[in-house]
Amino acid sequence: MTGIEGVGEAVTGGLIARTVEPQAGEAAHSEEQLCRNCGAELDGPYCRMCGQKGHVHRTISAIGHDLVHSILHLDGKFWRTLPLLVWRPGELTRRYVHGERAKFVSPMGMFLFAVFTMFAVLQIYGLSLSSFDSGIQPSRALDIARQRVIQDLREVREDRAELARGESIRIDGQPADAEDLARHEGDLREQLAALDNMRTRLGANGPSATSDQLETGLPRIDAGLKKFQENPGLALYKLQNNGYKFSWLLIPLSVPFVWLLFFWTRRFRFYDHTVFVTYSLAFMSLFAIVLTIAGFAGMPSAVTAFAAMFLPPVHIFRQLKQAYGLHWASALLRTIILVNFCFVTASLFFVLLLGIGALG
Repeated sequence: MTGIEGVGEAVTGGLIARTVEPQAGEAAHSEEQLCRNCGAELDGPYCRMCGQKGHVHRTISAIGHDLVHSILHLDGKFWRTLPLLVWRPGELTRRYVHGERAKFVSPMGMFLFAVFTMFAVLQIYGLSLSSFDSGIQPSRALDIARQRVIQDLREVREDRAELARGESIRIDGQPADAEDLARHEGDLREQLAALDNMRTRLGANGPSATSDQLETGLPRIDAGLKKFQENPGLALYKLQNNGYKFSWLLIPLSVPFVWLLFFWTRRFRFYDHTVFVTYSLAFMSLFAIVLTIAGFAGMPSAVTAFAAMFLPPVHIFRQLKQAYGLHWASALLRTIILVNFCFVTASLFFVLLLGIGALG
């Protein structure tokens, strides 16, 4: 079901992105004379009074076309936006800020589409934070194994009672007698003793010895950390599942840090920084999609890791230099500072997820 859920996330993301995307500047053709919505006379593809398209579809194929169009943004705006977002992000940012809106997909529309698609791709390929559960709390795995051995011992006692009543029993599909039961019980008790020994040693100097130290003094965050320690797999799954729902928080968290790079000048406003941040986050999400697909297609992990570390700062550098009209040295200095701010923002985002109850 993972792949199906991933496709569903991509569809949801495209539709949500479409709800915030203005449709001005998109191609439309009409042979109608009057608007079907308000009755005004048409002098173009759209009604000048209410904005509705002049030509109204009434076919099944039109529904499929509208669905694909809404999800994938298959129009001139998308294909004008994507190349600039990848190669000249600062020019895209500057042109959008200065009023060229109808030509490009809006920052929020691009961001929503990219984020939902990224999480959809992760689900399609079966990548989940919960897969890292193994090794986080080995004492829990030992407890599960111990419970299974105890259950097997109970079944041995039941088999011995059945054998006393003259009934036939089997062990691993083979007929067994009292001697076989005794030998099987001995093996199970040896396994139980070994598990108890490992559990004792782990409790003495393993990860569980330090788990009680994970406290921040903030009750709500500590409650989330406690749930994480009790069931890491479930906590990580909820963290990933809720991460994209609150991904928009990355925008208000990041904007103040960009503002700090230009706080002494009035040339740039918070709106400019918000457009910068939103387009940048959209690119990073799309870039994560490309790296994920390339990795599963056979790209060496060393190449993937190098691209993940090198290309995002280069993109930030180009966007800063082009959007704000900076000299390369000034853009480089701000890039170094902003990359460090990114780690701070990511930490704040994780803490906020805990604080607002994203883990439970």
